Amino acid sequence: MSDDPGQPLSLPLGVVSPTSSFTSVLSSQGLLPSWDLGDGTIDAAEATTVLSLRYTEGVVMIGDRQATAGNIVAHRRVQKVYPADSFSAVAISGTAGIAIELTRLFQTELEHYEKLEGSRLSLEGKSNYLARMVRQQLPLAMQGLVVVPIFAGYDTDEGVGRLYSFDVVGGRYEEQDFAATGSGSMEAASHLRANFAEGLDEEGALDLGIRALVAAAEEDTATGGPDLRRGIYPTVVTMTADGFAEIDEERVAGLSAAALEGAR
Repeated sequence: MSDDPGQPLSLPLGVVSPTSSFTSVLSSQGLLPSWDLGDGTIDAAEATTVLSLRYTEGVVMIGDRQATAGNIVAHRRVQKVYPADSFSAVAISGTAGIAIELTRLFQTELEHYEKLEGSRLSLEGKSNYLARMVRQQLPLAMQGLVVVPIFAGYDTDEGVGRLYSFDVVGGRYEEQDFAATGSGSMEAASHLRANFAEGLDEEGALDLGIRALVAAAEEDTATGGPDLRRGIYPTVVTMTADGFAEIDEERVAGLSAAALEGAR
């Protein structure tokens, strides 16, 4: 079986070959949407800051909950971090609606591939496929509807956490220690760069990631930091040898309160 999600399976002569790419199946049936805004513009909600960092047992991914439309807060409880499969996750920034749909299609792609091929796509293969999906959004990006994700997961073959950043044209970059994207990414990355250290345990990685998000929210008005009064906290997940896991809200609330107190 091929590890390339675009490579068809071998079938008897005269039989139409299925493909391990679910997108290709939809495209062949004319079921993928076609976007053309012409000369118009859409004031769509934008997802802002997300980040990821490695630690000894795997990788942490964190996303704020705020979406903005221009200078207006469009939504306060947007989900920006999603499981891709049982060992990986995607965090979205950019045009929220399109990014969420791209993520759902990516989840379906991985499930479709696994069912047809009988094996899980490698972490490297998943990141390559996501890069291709981002590249396919370039016509939308040229119209201002940009989608830029972060992808991270636990490499079951190598026994380590790995993370990848992307650019708007689908460029894929494996990051050594951490990655951030979105409107507050410069501030978040600066905080991570100044405080990241090898050998972080889970508690240390969670604390550092939430503090980096708080630092971003302090400088970037589009980034929503933890809101203790409304009970709105970042989405925090980990990927380890045990798989994908979401950190419970009570634990995130405690770390968020400590991070906000330290930022004063």
